[in-house]
Amino acid sequence: MTSDIPEVVINRLPLYARALTTLAAAGETVVSSQTLGEQLDVTPAQIRKDLSYFGRFGKQGRGYNVDDLLDRLREILGLDRSWSVCVVGIGRLGQAILEYDGFAQQGFDTVAAFDAAPDVAGRTIQGIEVRSMDDLEDYLTSEQVDIAVVAVPAEAAQAVVDRLVESGVHAILNYAPISAHVPEGVSIRQIDPVVMMQGMTYYLKELAPNAS
Repeated sequence: MTSDIPEVVINRLPLYARALTTLAAAGETVVSSQTLGEQLDVTPAQIRKDLSYFGRFGKQGRGYNVDDLLDRLREILGLDRSWSVCVVGIGRLGQAILEYDGFAQQGFDTVAAFDAAPDVAGRTIQGIEVRSMDDLEDYLTSEQVDIAVVAVPAEAAQAVVDRLVESGVHAILNYAPISAHVPEGVSIRQIDPVVMMQGMTYYLKELAPNAS
């Protein structure tokens, strides 16, 4: 993937792939940018522009072949292979992530879990043994882990992220309620539901200014 492709474009590709998966499951063979845009609240022009970063797709006036475009997007996103995942922090959120089977269905194979609490390390969840944080570096330097999911308290998050980076992990999904920092060459995504809801309250306030 070239560095001159805007991140917002990359972030829209999985949405296109998900919509195409739904269309393929429904037996649709061809879709127009207009129809795809209506499903995703994206303009047809934006879809065509996004796809143009990666080559030519479809034919003017005939739309896109659903299976062909889906296969190409999966290739672009690297979804045509499996990716190994570890989860760090097995509290309620971390345990829920381990128990969620949707990741495996999309090619994300959870291979390890880590927690600092002695009463959590040693447990087995969904067939995965929770290891002590003391074992983190040894495991990561000896086993292939593509993506780490961080679900630890805010005060521990940056230190955990630093340890992951130093151990060679290049992609991190951070659920801790802080903006963790990583060096160039490491991809991190921050997920904070509270911040997202706080953004939504702006619109709720505008829609219902007198609500208590």
